[in-house]
Parts: sequence; C-alpha cells; structure tokens
Amino acid sequence: MHTPPLSRALILLMATATGLAVASNYYAQPLLNSIAEYFGLGTVSAGTVVIAAQLSYGIGLLLLAPLGDLFEQRRLIVSMIAIATVGLLISACAPSLPWLLVGTALTGLFSVVAQVLVPMAAALTAPDQRGRAIGTLMSGLLLGILLARTAAGFMAELGGWRSIYFLAAALMAISAIALYRGLPRHHSHAGLSYPALIGSVFRLFVEEPELRLRSLLGLLSFSLFALFWTPLAFLLAREPYHYSDAVIGLFGLAGAAGALAANWAGRLADRGRGAFGTTVGLVILLLSWVPLGFAGHSLVALLVGVLSLDLAVQLVHVSNQNAVIALRPQARTRLNAGYITCYFIGGALGSLLGTQLFQRHGWTGIVVAGLSIGALALLTWVLARRKAATRLPDAC
Repeated sequence: MHTPPLSRALILLMATATGLAVASNYYAQPLLNSIAEYFGLGTVSAGTVVIAAQLSYGIGLLLLAPLGDLFEQRRLIVSMIAIATVGLLISACAPSLPWLLVGTALTGLFSVVAQVLVPMAAALTAPDQRGRAIGTLMSGLLLGILLARTAAGFMAELGGWRSIYFLAAALMAISAIALYRGLPRHHSHAGLSYPALIGSVFRLFVEEPELRLRSLLGLLSFSLFALFWTPLAFLLAREPYHYSDAVIGLFGLAGAAGALAANWAGRLADRGRGAFGTTVGLVILLLSWVPLGFAGHSLVALLVGVLSLDLAVQLVHVSNQNAVIALRPQARTRLNAGYITCYFIGGALGSLLGTQLFQRHGWTGIVVAGLSIGALALLTWVLARRKAATRLPDAC
C-alpha cells in the first residue's frame, strides 16, 4: 500500500515530538546545583543524573531504535513515548537520588523515539526534500535540548526542580495522542529477527567506512557539547555570576541560534555539499573554545562561545546524519541507530569528563580539554578527506 508523502504540518509535528522527547534528557542540567543541594550531593554525584540520561539514551539507540526496521512505526513511536512519560513521572516523584536515576534512565531509554521519527521522515519524503525534512527534525531536536534548560530553570523558580518533570510528562502524553492521530501507518520490515537486526548494526560498522568516520566525528563533537553544558550550571552558580536556576536556564536561548544551522546543513546536503558543511562546522567547533576560555569572568565571551559552539555542533551533526542515512536506503533506521549511539556515548563521556575536570581543575581544565578534542576532531576529518582524495585517481 502506497503511503502518501508527509505534509509540512506533519513534519513540524514530528519535529516538535522529537524536541520534546530529547528534551527529557536535559532538564536536569541547569538544575544540577539545586538537585545537589536538595539531596546533599557533591558535583560528581549530581552529574550522574546527566550521565545516566546520556548512557541510557545510547543503550536505547542500540537496542530499541532498530525496532523501527521490525515493527509498524506509528504504533512503536506512540508506545515508546508513553513509556518515556512514565519515566518522567518517576523522576518528578523521586524521593532520593537512586529513584531519580531510575526515572532518568527509563526516560532516556525510550526517548530514542526521536531516532525512529527521523528515519521515518526520511523514508516518507521525496529525495530532493529529504535533507530539508531531516534538518527540520534536527532543528526540533536541538531546540528541545537547548530550550529544555530554559524551561527547567523557569519552572524551578515557580514550583521547584520537580515541576518541570510533571509538565514534561503532560506534554509528552499530548504529543503521543497527536502522533497517533496524525502519523500514517508505515512498516519497513528488514526481514531479520531481533538478534540478527542488532547484529546487523555492528556489521554495518564493519562494511561502511563512512559510517565509522561519521560516528567518530559525532562522538567527538557531542562530547564537546556535553563537556561545556554539564559543568556550566556549577560555573554560573559561583563567583562572579551567582545566577539562579532560571537565569542559568536562559543560556539555552543563547544556544538556540544553532538550530538555524540545521536547515542550512540540510540544504547543503541536498546540493551535494555536505562535506563543506562538515568542514565549516569542525573549524568553528575548535575556534569556539577561544572565547570560552574567558567565560569564567566574561559574560560576553561566554555568550559568543555558546552561540558558536552550538551552531558548529549542529552543522557537523546534520551533515553527518545526512551522509549516514544516504549510505543504504533499506537500512536507514539501523544506520541512524549506530551513528546516534556513538553520538550519545560521546555525550556521556563529555559529561563525565566535564564534572571530573571542573571539580579538580576548574573552568581552565574544561577549556584545555575542549581545545584538545576539537583539534582531534578537525585533524581526523582532514586526514580522512586527504585519504579519500588519494583514492579518487585509482577509481577512475
């Protein structure tokens, strides 16, 4: 049965649901200082909430996102959102850190529904519009990540740190109902059992060097994103800033401009210039740590760094994702799952590194690590491009 192409309104609904799902993993970031005070935790212990979200998301990507190539996707999407909503309610009612970690992990596992929505949009969009559709969903994803911080800070001022989890659960439930009513039925069966399906993700890494390269770049770029954002709440709660949760959350708005890069990166991919978008993104990603080096005492430098860092991460990510999904149209969900798994492993590593470095070496340690990882990512890309260029004459 032929499935009609997605309307613009439905793509926007999917982008909204993508943003809400992924946002669920980031509400804690501006609240870490308040959560630490509420439960009597240190910096590293409080940071485990963010690490749990990103690790569980990575595990969900590997074990749950490939189900999009096994089950009917509308039913799968709605079911996953419903379970993620339960996780949010557990977090909202958590009496201790272990319960907060349980709720966070459950939400993280099933908020990978975002990575079922993206391949579904790619499959149901015309090839010449695919990059733009993916860019729209990625804009929703990035806005969800960034605005989650602003919403969490604002709600914490109104009703305490738990209030954002109650609000998020309500919004997720509404999005599940809207998607059930709006999404067409779509079944793209890979013809594999579940164990074979998971094994095929690993086989794709063996068979596709471009997937390995893009996954490494994604891991490095998102580790930088988490390296900055995870300890930021502790930096802004101390001298010379002494900001409240609400003000700390507002920094998500400064980074929201990076969402504009998603559509630009999508258009570049549609024109066959995805490699250019990757190069520009990696250069900006490295240079963004120059102003961030002064963020410990300069608000202007901090804002410039936030804008450039988030824009660069999004440029690299959307370029990567377009390149990966184009490798094998019949395995889009699994390719995307493999790439995004590495992406969020990078986020977990960046969060872990960020909390450890900030506790031991302060903001200087964060900046040195950022410059080092940024340089490594750019060098990896340059060497890969040079290697690919030397192979072109042989292929002719």
